[in-house]
Amino acid sequence: MLDFTPPSIAVQIGPISVFWYGIAYALGLALAGWVIAREARRRGLAVDELPNGMIVVAIAAVLGGRAYHVIDQWQLYRDDPLKIILPPYSGLGAYGGIIVGTIVGILYIRWKRQPVLAWADAIAPGLFAMQAVARWGNFFNQELYGPPTTLPWGIPIDCAHRIPAYPCDAFPFELTRFQPLFLYESLSGLLGMLALVWLGRRFAARLRPGDLLLVFFIWYGSVRFALETLRQDNWTFFGIPTAQIVSGAFILGSIAVLAYRHRAGAPDQPTTDQPTTDQPTTDRSGAPPPPAAAEPTPAEPTPGG
Repeated sequence: MLDFTPPSIAVQIGPISVFWYGIAYALGLALAGWVIAREARRRGLAVDELPNGMIVVAIAAVLGGRAYHVIDQWQLYRDDPLKIILPPYSGLGAYGGIIVGTIVGILYIRWKRQPVLAWADAIAPGLFAMQAVARWGNFFNQELYGPPTTLPWGIPIDCAHRIPAYPCDAFPFELTRFQPLFLYESLSGLLGMLALVWLGRRFAARLRPGDLLLVFFIWYGSVRFALETLRQDNWTFFGIPTAQIVSGAFILGSIAVLAYRHRAGAPDQPTTDQPTTDQPTTDRSGAPPPPAAAEPTPAEPTPGG
């Protein structure tokens, strides 16, 4: 078992603190950008639009994720609301980031007159890549952990970072280790990224534009639904963890859409994803079709023929 707690600050430069949480988020964003760019090029999409789009969506996701986290963990902020906006800005709710980031991403893609569903398939593996790396920021912040465990990969949590359900009086620091839920989500993100990249290549002829994003919602929702059973003191709705309700909606909604798109008797033609102007339409992989050959002109009759 791990027998130390990590520092939250990576570098201290005078009054400026560089936190591991921010570093993990930045590294996750960089990996996500690399994965998305590769998938976008394979689909023939306009990769030059990606950097600005990622900045816009990343900011939106941070704001949405922060709002969700504050509501979810209100017991950490109700006595000192200034902690919501003051450094180190730790804590982001994944569903808040996913929901707000998705909405802003769709609006940005449509604003740039790009095919939304083709971009959704390119972005889906990148979301998993982001999760795989960024979740390690939770390790350095000593958050996103579950109940006490005797498993060999259990982690210690300082008394100052404990939720009320696990006080040090009842769970001594020297003797207690906790389930590393951040690690489970990180591993899920790595496996999910590899799975989506494989699916996009192995079953390209059978997939419709946007299917990979739906698979992401089902995968992430299922993992999150299961892990919520190990969490305490979270936002609930009539006694049910709100994250489980959102997870259930993501899972059922995505399964329903997939089933409808691939139902028996559905048209063989893949779901269209037209740009909003006269941009060229895309095929199943998102790549634009080759230009049509010009119609031959009738031969001029020769004089005296």
